[in-house]
Amino acid sequence: MNEKKMNRESRVTIRFSETEFQKVYAAFAKTTHRRLAGYLRNIILDKPVTVYTRNQSYDEFVTGMLGLRGELNAIGNNINQAVKKLHVLKHDGEIKTWALIHQKNQETLFKKVAEIESKISKISAQWSQE
Repeated sequence: MNEKKMNRESRVTIRFSETEFQKVYAAFAKTTHRRLAGYLRNIILDKPVTVYTRNQSYDEFVTGMLGLRGELNAIGNNINQAVKKLHVLKHDGEIKTWALIHQKNQETLFKKVAEIESKISKISAQWSQE
């Protein structure tokens, strides 16, 4: 544990074509390294490199769920506003009009919930097969 911090004084310069650099950078981006220099040093010195593995179906699921979460939040806000408005209505005619107007919001909510259930079922089926 009494190792001294090693100062790196020697420098090596490597030139890559754009295609070569893109390949190197793509490989680097899949690792846990924060700096390209550290990644390249580990490769050259035959040290282990930790690589991230990604589950594409999970990424797609999360992306879809994040979008749906935003939509559900907006729908929930609309419903909350509608219910607040309902509490201040005084006449039966106003209440019936309110109910007709906000029936569309309810239908939208049910469609989004069904979409969420569908996506969850789809991803669940994919994961259970793996």
